[in-house]
Amino acid sequence: MSNALSSVARIAYLSSDLIVDSRPPFPSVSPFAAQYDSLHATSSRRPTVYPVPVAGDPGATLLRHGSAGLASFTAVATAQMIIRLVLHAAELSSLPLVLHLAVTDDLSDVLLLRSAVPFFLVSYTPQQAHDNALLASRLARRENKAVVHVFYNSDDHVAEIDSDSVLPFLNSENLSNGLNGAEHTPGAELYKLYQAAAASTSARVDRTLSSLSSSGPSTASSVVFLLGQAEGSIEVDDVLFASVNLLTPFTASQIIDTVPEKAARVIVLEQVHRSNTKWSPLYLDLVAALQQREGTRPHIQSAYYTKASQVTAESIAKLVQTVAEKPASAPIQLGDAMPSPSCPPQTAPHVPKHELSYTKILAYVFGQRLEISNSPENVSSQGAHATTPEYALGRVRAQVEQRADLIKAVQELLEAKETDADLHKLLSQWLLKRDDGTKSRPLADEIVAALEASTPSHPAAARILSLRQYLPSQSRWIIGSDAWSYDLGASGLHHAIASGLDVNILILDTLPYSARNSGDPHRRKQDVGLYAMNHGDVYVASVAVYSAYAQVLQAVMEADRHKGPSVILAYLPYTTEETPALDILKETKLAVDAGYWPLYRWDPFKESEGREPFALDSDSVKNDLKEFLDRQNHLSQLVRSKPQLAAEIVGNLGDNVKEIRRRKAAAAYDTLLTDLDAPPLTILYASDGGNAEKFAKKLGNQAKARGLATTLATLDSVPLDTLAGEEYVAFVTSTAGQGEAPQNGRQFFKALNAAVARGETPLSKLRYSVFAMGDSHYWPRPEDAGYYNRPGKDLDARLAQLGGERFAELGLGDDQDADGPATGFKVWLPKLWKTFGVDAVEVHEAEPAPITNEHIKAASGYLRGTIAEGLVDTSTGALAEADTQLTKFHGIYQQDDRDIREERLAQGVEPAYSFMIRVRTPAGVCTPEQWLRMDEIADEHGNGTFKLTTRATFQFHGVIKRHLKPSIQEINKVLLDTLAACGDVNRNVTCAVIPTMSKLHKQVFEFSKLVSDHLLPRTTAYHEIWLDKKMVAGGAIKDFEPLYGEFYLPRKFKIAVAVPPTNDVDIYANDVGFIAIVDDKGELAGFNVTIGGGMGVTHGNKKTYPRIADVIGFCTVEQGPLIAEKIMLTQRDNGNRVDRKNARLKYTIDRMGLDVFKAEVEKRLGFTLAPARPFAFDRNIDEYGWHAGEDGRHHCMLYIENGRIQDEPGRDYKTGLREIAKVHTGTFRLTANQHVCISDIEPANLGEIKRLLAKYRLDDLNYTGLRLGSQACVAFPTCGLAMAESERYLPLLVDKVEKMCEENGLRNDSIVMRMTGCPNGCARPYIAEVAFVGKAPGAYLMLLGGGFHGQRLNKIYRENVTEPEILEILGPMIKRYALERNDGEHFGDFVIRAGYIAPTTEGRLWYDRMGGEGEHRIAA
Repeated sequence: MSNALSSVARIAYLSSDLIVDSRPPFPSVSPFAAQYDSLHATSSRRPTVYPVPVAGDPGATLLRHGSAGLASFTAVATAQMIIRLVLHAAELSSLPLVLHLAVTDDLSDVLLLRSAVPFFLVSYTPQQAHDNALLASRLARRENKAVVHVFYNSDDHVAEIDSDSVLPFLNSENLSNGLNGAEHTPGAELYKLYQAAAASTSARVDRTLSSLSSSGPSTASSVVFLLGQAEGSIEVDDVLFASVNLLTPFTASQIIDTVPEKAARVIVLEQVHRSNTKWSPLYLDLVAALQQREGTRPHIQSAYYTKASQVTAESIAKLVQTVAEKPASAPIQLGDAMPSPSCPPQTAPHVPKHELSYTKILAYVFGQRLEISNSPENVSSQGAHATTPEYALGRVRAQVEQRADLIKAVQELLEAKETDADLHKLLSQWLLKRDDGTKSRPLADEIVAALEASTPSHPAAARILSLRQYLPSQSRWIIGSDAWSYDLGASGLHHAIASGLDVNILILDTLPYSARNSGDPHRRKQDVGLYAMNHGDVYVASVAVYSAYAQVLQAVMEADRHKGPSVILAYLPYTTEETPALDILKETKLAVDAGYWPLYRWDPFKESEGREPFALDSDSVKNDLKEFLDRQNHLSQLVRSKPQLAAEIVGNLGDNVKEIRRRKAAAAYDTLLTDLDAPPLTILYASDGGNAEKFAKKLGNQAKARGLATTLATLDSVPLDTLAGEEYVAFVTSTAGQGEAPQNGRQFFKALNAAVARGETPLSKLRYSVFAMGDSHYWPRPEDAGYYNRPGKDLDARLAQLGGERFAELGLGDDQDADGPATGFKVWLPKLWKTFGVDAVEVHEAEPAPITNEHIKAASGYLRGTIAEGLVDTSTGALAEADTQLTKFHGIYQQDDRDIREERLAQGVEPAYSFMIRVRTPAGVCTPEQWLRMDEIADEHGNGTFKLTTRATFQFHGVIKRHLKPSIQEINKVLLDTLAACGDVNRNVTCAVIPTMSKLHKQVFEFSKLVSDHLLPRTTAYHEIWLDKKMVAGGAIKDFEPLYGEFYLPRKFKIAVAVPPTNDVDIYANDVGFIAIVDDKGELAGFNVTIGGGMGVTHGNKKTYPRIADVIGFCTVEQGPLIAEKIMLTQRDNGNRVDRKNARLKYTIDRMGLDVFKAEVEKRLGFTLAPARPFAFDRNIDEYGWHAGEDGRHHCMLYIENGRIQDEPGRDYKTGLREIAKVHTGTFRLTANQHVCISDIEPANLGEIKRLLAKYRLDDLNYTGLRLGSQACVAFPTCGLAMAESERYLPLLVDKVEKMCEENGLRNDSIVMRMTGCPNGCARPYIAEVAFVGKAPGAYLMLLGGGFHGQRLNKIYRENVTEPEILEILGPMIKRYALERNDGEHFGDFVIRAGYIAPTTEGRLWYDRMGGEGEHRIAA
């Protein structure tokens, strides 16, 4: 017979290098000590054993010896000991340490450690205690992580491992790699480590070790999760028992796998005598996990018991019956009731019940020492003002003064001669221990007893007795709401913080994260913490009990220990007392994970000891502080506050960037400087699209070839005072927007203008020349001519005004010249060389060829590049420039927030980089499970919204670099990917929705998927980089792309499948199109094939134009994928790889000729295409509303404005679709018009879907025909190519234009209106009836005359319009359309017939007769 304690002590001794043993108060002895002494006499092992007295600090001892190897701490658990361990939990958790804690019948105290350590094991029998002690030692030693092992001390037979086998086992390799599940959370990773260690331990002891031990029927309707000891096994009909052996990590998959699908109720039964929070962490874990389960979820009930004898079959059956008949909202007790501790009865004013989460912690930690100075209890005796901070502060000040009088009286009595020796000793001890919360109280009792027994005659004795209540040390707290922090002066907090009194202030912030933007953003509550830190002598902490319970304990204990004011900002997000705890948990998690509510502690006492005073406790902050500080959250203000935080934690990023730039410039200058007599040349450029940068680099290369020392930099990287020290500078600048400076030159221009305004001439030593680049036709109106090359012209004039002298006249590069800007560049260069006397130098060495996308693709190792290395580079939020071209093939675009780009540049920090992720969703069809995962990814990794794109797929924005891989892995979990969603490959294949033709849709859907899969790149780089798969051939890159080759395609390639009469995919805008042809029997006979469509254009470059596709023949369904392949391969081998602006298939066809291109395709096919068959389209907008399919299932097409899935006032798209996805059993079909069709709704589910649609107002189609036919791309603030607003602006423009339509009786008439922020044409504007293409902020190209069903290109009507001009043009035009249109005539057809615009018959003629017709013509 053995017991659990001796078995655990034996394993601890044989496995550890260091043992810290907690010793109880004298005369008791440690129950572990005798076992250690016995082993010392018989074993060759000699670990160091340190006894720690009951009042000592075991955590400090463990930390001092943390480098000794595996450490074990053994103790019988007590409340105070656990609290002391919590204080050091953060540091202990990363040590190879096992905390063996014996308990009797109460887990209340030890559970405080659960969230503070990586592993928490619980043993109920002596044999389990032995095996888990061995397992815990192996985990701690191998993984260098702390493990808590809690065990019940009881007697039973134990089969023990041989002493000599312990160490070899601990050092042996794992027999198992652990869990191979799909979860990739930190908890799941820890669970893998546990399973690997458990498998090895099970193999060694020949007994099964599991995280959960279950018994009972697998189909039970009730499940009891038992955390505690029971007497023997229990069986209850229809009840499954799950005994929790591993409490941390406790993954959602464990819970979901344990609870039967049909379980109606789950009971969390814990052996605790008291609760520090309403809901236990185990209960919340179960609630959170089971929320993920689809379908009906079981009711979850929290329950507790105190004695193992209470757990019987009868009591469990009764408990299950009670929960089934009358579920309780609060924890209930098993068996006979027992008194449970509760807070003092509350009196007015009412204290919200949720706030007990914090007051319970204070009561638990400080017990009798706790004094809440503004407690509601005081109201009955002291009036309503007793809860105000001013009154509370007055009480504290009075108490401090009275205690000072008490100390003075004690000192006087000590000096009195008549004081006897025993009393003198007690008083002396009290003076030394008066601030010790544990020791001052018993001394106080003894002093009072001694004074009352001896009654000294000295008056100080009577004063001591009258002040006896102040003898014990008190922990004084003032508790208030977040309302106090709005006005420091009025709330009295200013006086408390500045008082210097030893008082603790707890401020509860109840604003939910989801409602964080509802208040005034200028009234920051967190300013209390910042203000307090500025005082330098105030302890400050930010905590959240529902996120980090251990951190709350640590903060309140540190605050109490601090001698002076302390401020703790506590997060408790709720709106009413009825707010469920689960909602508070979710809001807290969102706030902490997003960085809105950072967890930190500021302890000035540590600074006096030479330690870092500031500690960040938020995991998200620790993982990537830079991104966190960049966010608009409370902690970002710390960077600008007075406290001198550690430079490595919050250094001035702007200064760092500027210093790095300065050093790089100096190093480059020193390297390039030569012994030539010619002075050095500095080249400064400003460029948005990279064109001016290329010319600047070209200038630098030619200067080096002529022997000049050169330095190259952007305008904004050189301050004006630095420029004043330069001698020769060449400037190269392009033009942005309406004659504006490029982004990386705007701060420089502002500095120039400011210096000119001040009348300064700091550049008197500067000699300069400017080369300006622009487009003389970009702004064709005479009144806009001043925009042409305006930045360069202004720069040239300002430099002269500031004292500079030109060494060469202003050079002008014009995109309209034969060679573009190169024509003017060739004229300007000789003047520059003449200045330096190198115009006669012959340069024979060819200039280095520019690095193009073709070079990047060829050198990428089949799309690998250095993406993997860039992802782990935490010094920047961006990837390398070349890698940003490769990530497009992986469905990822690097972007930055352009709304704050200039502000960040002014601050000296890099742009707020983030990434767009585009999913590949062939045919636009997804399952409800996939939709829910997209919704989660948007919240957890993106900006909280997601976009339905014009390629009928999902798109996420605002994903920061460290979230890229987790996002793609989450996408992969639901069998989707992002490979080939962008890049020079075939992209997402779109497919017609046709909800009424269920059979036909299934056929074209399968065809679309087949084509998509057939043309998918075969590189394994995607799986290696994002899914952590191994590289091919053991690390040697031997990928092979059978279709694409190492260069891939010259440009992007798009395919669509349409089903007449609806052209909802805009078939003619795609490189390849398949138009479904249905035979007389309604069966899919095959497809008409189209080639050569494409939208992209470059403003001012007439070599670029949109083009609609040509029909070239008919093919069968089986021939389709092969035809798509051969068309793509013909483009691969014949496309323009020199000029990307002319690389699309449309230009290849026009260059080769349609017949020649078709012949080449048929040659590769080995057969000729059959003649095209008749078909007809009549629209390209979606068919909104309800439809019944041929198979009896239902479909509902929803209107989603511009495809943005987000919650808006009156339109809860995101929430509503999420709730529908939870109950929907069919599919979602995304459309190329950015809408969604809820498809394949079973008749039995129809009522519930309609109810949810009505609840969230998603069935509201009461929109004008104009709005229903509108479409916009993303544009600002994330798209790097945007020149003007689009998605954020089009709804506002539609508001105004639709009023014109309604006034003229056209409310329900469809007009296709589209807008893009740049000319690349993502929203397919060039086939809309009316379209606007951004040229500059607020300025657009206006196009008219597109075909209603996408069959005809529109044409440029005005080259530069603003909103007033748009409304002025459209007003009379819409009125005339309403009055003069023919029956069935669409707007695009009418403006051609009415003479507003000429029709566009083919893409190459797009520019012909642009600018309007006849009286409507203004400029061409």
